[in-house]
Parts: sequence; structure tokens; C-alpha cells
Amino acid sequence: MQIPAVVVGTDGAEPGTAAVRWAATEAECRRLPLRVVHVLDWDWSVSRYDYQGISYRNARRLAETTVREAASRASDIAPALEIEFQVVVGHPVTALTRLSTAAALLVVGGRGRGGFAGLHLGSVSRRVTMHARCPVAVVRGRHAGPRDPVAIGVSGSDDADAVLEAGFAAAHQHGVGLVAVRSYRPGRLHTDDTTEPEQDILERDHLTTRLAPWRAKFPDVAVDTLVSTDTAAATLVEVSHGTRLVVVGNHSHGLLSGAVLGCTVAPVLHHAHCPVLVVREPRTGG
Repeated sequence: MQIPAVVVGTDGAEPGTAAVRWAATEAECRRLPLRVVHVLDWDWSVSRYDYQGISYRNARRLAETTVREAASRASDIAPALEIEFQVVVGHPVTALTRLSTAAALLVVGGRGRGGFAGLHLGSVSRRVTMHARCPVAVVRGRHAGPRDPVAIGVSGSDDADAVLEAGFAAAHQHGVGLVAVRSYRPGRLHTDDTTEPEQDILERDHLTTRLAPWRAKFPDVAVDTLVSTDTAAATLVEVSHGTRLVVVGNHSHGLLSGAVLGCTVAPVLHHAHCPVLVVREPRTGG
């Protein structure tokens, strides 16, 4: 059985190159192979006038050079890494989403044109994040320091195990600590007998209980907790100034439910100061 790979899309522009570098390090850390992909967004309706196929051959040659050079950069970062590269002809979002079905992780840059011609800046990463069938890392922001922790946004629901597992695993693999962020609206549990400071304590206790099984599973990961009355997105963006990765969950599944990113995921993707890992969360209940 083929081992799932870390798949990274690149268009030859700097954001795509940064995504390749990040993906190579991540694949090495996870001990997984790396697949570098360039999507050639070729307009066949126009190419019918290219009777000898010269334009397509030139575009294909440029695409192959782009992906080969990207794979070479990945090899420079992780010489022992198993790396393959390929050119896929099609629409970038459709092609990357299809590749995500057999991937352990899909990595894209936060911005870029190049092979993703005709799309607004950042639209590929947004759409891929909505529809991918595996976790998606959007590479953006600063370079991480060697001891920078991983941050995770912990929702109040009981279906956040996917996010918790991804966050703890990332911290464990990189040998760093973890910051668990819990945001709540004041008054959600407020009663006549509960003051706001007491509610803060209740929320922190809830977070501690939620983290307990994962702390036991990953005893080497040092955990800090942060409880905030600000929005989860604003808190995670602020925390991202000093973290290597922010992990968030997204309920967007399929074509219809994936039409809009969640109210936490979208602003974090737009404003975080480090890479963001978006993990699909299962929908439970009504």
C-alpha cells in the first residue's frame, strides 16, 4: 500500500517556493515522502488555434522546469527525503483537491499567480482549504524560531479531537510546546450565582479537562493555556506573532457546506503571522 505523502502545490512564485521549503521540512519531520506539484491551468478552448501545439509544449516545458526546480530546492533542505514531482493539467483548485484525497497533508502558499493564472491572489489557498479531503497548511508569515510553540484553537464542542490531535502531534514532532487557546463570550454560562471571574475559572477548568487525555498521550509536550473573551480569530492572530504554527478546525465539507470558511478560519488565514493548519472537523448532531 502506498504511503500517503505530503503534497505541496507551487507556481514558481515566492509564496509557492516558501510553501515547498516548509513542506520539505514538515515531510522530513513526519517521515513521509514529499510530492511537489505544479498545476498547468491550460485553456484548451484557446489552444485549438495552436495547430502545431507549440504554445502548449512551451507552457508544459516551463511548468516542468518550475516543478523540477522546486523539487531541487526541497532536496537541498532535506537531502534524505523521498521526493517526486509532477505537472498536472487542469484547474488548480480541482486538481489539488483531487490530490488531497490520498495525501496526509496538502500545503499551499498564501498568495500566488504563476501557474494559477486568472485567479485572484489567495483564492486558490482559500478554495482548496474549503474543499480538500485532508488537512491543509497555508504557508504565510514569519520564519519560526527553533523553540516557537504550536498554537491550537480549542472550541467548546466535543468534536474538536481532530484539532487537538493535530496540534499535539505537531508539537511532539517538532519538539516544542503547545499553547491551547479557548475563547468564550462573557455571559454564556453567566447566572445570578456566577460572576465573570468565576466564569473565567469555569472556562479554564473546562479547557484543562478537555486537554487532559491529550496531555497523557503526549507527556513530552509542555502545554500553556490561554482563556480569552475576545474572538477566537483575534486571539489566535495575536498569539501567532510568537508561534510556528496555528491549528484550527473547519466544519466546511463538500461543495455546498464548503462554500464559506468558518468565522474563525477565514480571518486567521488572512491575518496570521505564521503558517496555519486547517483540520477538517466532523459534524455531529443537528
